[in-house]
This record gives sequence, structure tokens and C-alpha cells, in this order.
Amino acid sequence: MTDFAKLEIPEDGYDAVIFDLDGTLVDSMPAHFAAWCEALAKQDVDYVFPEDVFYAMGGRPTHDIVAELNGEFGLHMDAEEVAVDKRNAFLRHLDDIVRIDEVTDFALSLRGKFPLAIATGGSRLVSEKVLQQVGISDLFDEVVTANDIVCGKPAPDIYIEAASRLGVDPLRCLAFEDAAAGMMAAQSAGMRVVCVPAPVRVK
Repeated sequence: MTDFAKLEIPEDGYDAVIFDLDGTLVDSMPAHFAAWCEALAKQDVDYVFPEDVFYAMGGRPTHDIVAELNGEFGLHMDAEEVAVDKRNAFLRHLDDIVRIDEVTDFALSLRGKFPLAIATGGSRLVSEKVLQQVGISDLFDEVVTANDIVCGKPAPDIYIEAASRLGVDPLRCLAFEDAAAGMMAAQSAGMRVVCVPAPVRVK
């Protein structure tokens, strides 16, 4: 089981709210790490991505991570092949994903009151599957994914795009994020950021 620290959410000063998905709205990071392990094992290089490095790269698109691993370790992995293997492995772990109640409860409390969006480094297919899995696929006005932008987090593009689709100035958006790359992206877009702490995993 997991336990999340209480969030510090501002009461005003924003006109729209944008949420990261993995590690923010849903506790899916263990499932993502398991999927990475399976995908890299097929490349015989599962040793290059220990768990602490995985969490440090949280929020970044798969292709960007593969490119960095290739550069750091002198590998020649095909980013698209790894991405497909990782996606398929992750979809086999969907049942392991649960809501982060404190964040999703807040999002649900805003239904009909504020424009809501998701800005995720995941693909559209996987993101939609995750939202369906936890029963909140109809909550958001816009879902912006890695498929919709050129530069992923920590570049601000995905948050700027989400704000644009909502029709709200990025400076008037509140963002929820769990990973350093995502927080940098939202802050670079001019947004206030609520940090969602990593869960304390209780066995």
C-alpha cells in the first residue's frame, strides 16, 4: 500500500488546472519501471537503467530516454522498438495502477468549475488506457500527450500547448507534477506548481 503526504494547494490565483498523469494522478511508476525492465531485457541491456535513475528521469518521453541511454552507454537501441516493447509491457501491468486519491479527489472537486487538462509525457494510447483504468477519462477537457508536441519535458511545450487548448494564459494555470522534469516544464511555462511527493510505500 502507499501513503501520500498532504498537498499544499493554493486557494486562488488561477483560472485552469493542468495535471501530469503518471505519479501525479495515478500511482503507476512501479508499473512503468517494470515495463522498462522488460523492454530493456529484450535488448540485453537491462543493467543500464537502475530504479533510482528511472525515477530521476520521470516524466520524460520514452524516445528521449532511449537517446540518452544510447549516448551514455554507447548503445544503438532503436528508440521506436524499445518504445513499442515498453508500451506493450506497460499495458500488461494496467491492473497494478491505482488513483492517487488526494490529487484525483481535488480534480473531481473542480469538475464544471475550472477548465482541466492533462499534460503527460506518455503516448496518447497509453494515457487513454490509464485514464479508463482508473475511471476518470471523462473528467478532462483536454489531454495533451507526447504525440502532440515536438520537445518533451523539461521543455515547457506541453504545458503551453495544454493552456492554449484550454484558452487560458499559462500564467493563470496551476500545474500538478511529481517529477523534476515536469516541474521545470510547468515553471518554464510560467505556471504555479503543486509538487506531488513520491509515495511512501508501506509493505
